Amino acid sequence: MKQSEIKDLSAAELQEKLSQTKKTYVDLKMAHAVSPIGNPLQIRGVRRDVARLATELSKRQQQ
Repeated sequence: MKQSEIKDLSAAELQEKLSQTKKTYVDLKMAHAVSPIGNPLQIRGVRRDVARLATELSKRQQQ
C-alpha cells in the first residue's frame, strides 16, 4: 500500500486497515514457520505496510 493511498483514508478506515494488515502479517508468519512460503519477501512488505499505517495513524492523533 502506497503512502498516497494511506493519506486518503479516514481515521476509522486506517484503524480497520491496520488491524486487517496485522492479522495478515501474523498469518504469514505462522504459515512461514510451519512450512516455507513461496515468496518470503511478502512478509517484509506486509510488515512495512503495518508500519506505514501505524505511523500515519499516530501522526493524525498528535494533531
